[in-house]
Amino acid sequence: MESLVLERTKELSLRDFPIEKEETLGPHDVRIKLHTVGICGSDVHYYTHGRIGPFVVNSPMILGHEASGAVLEVGAEVTSLKAGDRVCMEPGIPDPNSRATRLGMYNVDPAVRFWATPPVHGILRPTCVHPENFTFKLPDNVSFAEAAMVEPLAVGIHAATKARIKPGDVALVMGAGPIGLVTALAALASGCARVYVSDLADAKLEIAAGLGPVTPINVTRENVAERILKETDGWGVEIIFEATGSPKAAATIFEALCPGGCAVMIGGQSDPIAYDAGAAMVREARVENIFRYAHVFPRCVAMIGSGAIDVKPLITRTFPFKDSVHAFEVAASAPPGDVKMQIEMPH
Repeated sequence: MESLVLERTKELSLRDFPIEKEETLGPHDVRIKLHTVGICGSDVHYYTHGRIGPFVVNSPMILGHEASGAVLEVGAEVTSLKAGDRVCMEPGIPDPNSRATRLGMYNVDPAVRFWATPPVHGILRPTCVHPENFTFKLPDNVSFAEAAMVEPLAVGIHAATKARIKPGDVALVMGAGPIGLVTALAALASGCARVYVSDLADAKLEIAAGLGPVTPINVTRENVAERILKETDGWGVEIIFEATGSPKAAATIFEALCPGGCAVMIGGQSDPIAYDAGAAMVREARVENIFRYAHVFPRCVAMIGSGAIDVKPLITRTFPFKDSVHAFEVAASAPPGDVKMQIEMPH
């Protein structure tokens, strides 16, 4: 099947890539025709650098893991889905018998098989086979494009859940990329009265400002902590989400945090980041670290379906599959006005 293949660092091709051995339909599986696939920062990083931490691309690999599609056929024991159902898919499949999975933390199972994470192939290809339990039916009013946003939104919802947001809290999201903005949406939907969003790019901050009670701060022109402390009578915000992955930005994470507040580390898997433990101690700050997500896909689908969260403003560009190599070249150039780029498969 024609797929988008990362041949080696900085070399992509559209070509036939047989993976029939991985595509046998089991009794609890469904076969899905892909419709829309988002371009994730991790996909781009594999393209430009060939690795993320310990995950190294040593042989050609199909990219893509943010996806929606329609069920083509179902395994003999599938009960919740049928051919024709519109779905989105959670891309990480854990070992059901691992200790982490049995404790409910399946996202940190060392044996998890996650699309487009070496050596597991992604889904920028016509069809895939996926377990029923990690495939979620869409409400009629949720588009394929919105459904392909469920995967990044799941990161934001998982982060908001870890933060234990209380109604009326004020938060700061550091970084207005796709993950930062879905985290801002998640924080608002979870009860935050206001969310500050900091970034370098005015174009991204303009998008952030349109998401609700969001205050954008351009870090090239303002000191984030000074602005927040001034507007909160010197107290600070209850929650700070670090979504830049920048060591320089992360080093300042406690400056605007109130006593007893919570810092949630989202970025930082590509470049090691560190923070001031002393600054955390004098605030008795709680620090949470997240890795992907667990148990949140159904909630994300429900929130988009109900209108509690609107991801449409974050989808800034769509490419046809035939132009997917070009799409990655554009994504790698990091246009300041783009948040989420998507690829639409032939249908």
